[in-house]
Amino acid sequence: MIDSLFLEKLLIQEKGDKMLVSNFGDDYKILKAGNGMKLESWKNIKLLRPDPVIIWNNPINEKEADAVYHRSNTGGGYWENIKNIPARWTVNYHNLTFNIKQMGFKHTGLFPEQAVNWDRMIEAIKSSSKEVKVLNLFAYTGGASVACLSAGASVVHVDSSKGMNDWAKENVISSGLQDRPIRFLVDDVIKFVEREIRRGNKYDAIIMDPPSYGRGANKEVWSIEKDLDKLLTLCKNILSDDFLFVCVNTYSTNLSLVTLENILKVHFNNKITVDEIVLPIENTNLYLPAGITGWVANE
Repeated sequence: MIDSLFLEKLLIQEKGDKMLVSNFGDDYKILKAGNGMKLESWKNIKLLRPDPVIIWNNPINEKEADAVYHRSNTGGGYWENIKNIPARWTVNYHNLTFNIKQMGFKHTGLFPEQAVNWDRMIEAIKSSSKEVKVLNLFAYTGGASVACLSAGASVVHVDSSKGMNDWAKENVISSGLQDRPIRFLVDDVIKFVEREIRRGNKYDAIIMDPPSYGRGANKEVWSIEKDLDKLLTLCKNILSDDFLFVCVNTYSTNLSLVTLENILKVHFNNKITVDEIVLPIENTNLYLPAGITGWVANE
């Protein structure tokens, strides 16, 4: 018979090894979650948004929110502003400032759970004794780019959407980092990395947050099942010999922790950790799953 205390310790260890709890701070909190919806506070503006992983029962009154995102039966959806919501506002994470807007497909331009990744990026860069050059792929509105700039790195920011790149520029300016070295490129990530290989350029850290499916700047098709392995193969050619880290984050339901760990082990002999990122739900002992992340450290 397995000792119950041993089993309890084993479960606690497993949870600690595979779950990263991200706490954005006072400017972002999940107040309630249930019945496929989450009530969030974004610097005291309360948004009620769908989240498919919330399958437990806990009805939320829409009157508690300042704005509600309603799904459409034909795909997508729309925002209903119950109160007067500004067209944009900012939230702060330590010394970083991000611009928030209501987007057509329920998003706000920021994934607060990524704060836990930003923290270790900042720590790795600040601990380095050399000038650090970072490549951020599928860079979106630049949360990781801003974090790395704030730590003293130079950044190449690549995303296929000009609108997202423009938003990232706003975040850099809002954080007071406009004089730091950063390049914004509207490009397909695979084609960009292939050109960097031909140019002989090297990076000390590579960050990527690939979608399940997407299109590049010139309608190139991206599929995480078909293309992630290829992208990692290419990226190894532009990593410096003494690189700091590679961070692969994804919200794709098609990738499990073990699958992500396996693909990283195939490509790297370095220290690899793979975790599920979660956000705490206020006044409960519950956590909201918010994607998985793999971290390769050159130790």
